[in-house]
Amino acid sequence: MLSAIKVTPADNVAVAIEPISGGDEVSYAMPDGTVCTIRSGEDITIYHKLSTCDIRKGESIVKYGEVIGIASQDIPCGMHVHTHNVISEQELKGGQHKK
Repeated sequence: MLSAIKVTPADNVAVAIEPISGGDEVSYAMPDGTVCTIRSGEDITIYHKLSTCDIRKGESIVKYGEVIGIASQDIPCGMHVHTHNVISEQELKGGQHKK
């Protein structure tokens, strides 16, 4: 059963479609129907993002084919991707990032 979605091959995050516990296997379908599985490194709240690959500090976060921010730290595969480790596009444009 799928527990996350990934919309485009360019995405480096998937969105949880159910609550995910740390250590769970997370399955998501690629646009071509291929099912991929990763292991969650921590609890992920439903509708939050998790990394589907290692993301280095400074790399773009891509969701639904769009850059939504920049990694403010290294984010290992399977980890929660949220405001604690992403500088948003709005913060980048407005210079409001406080980390």
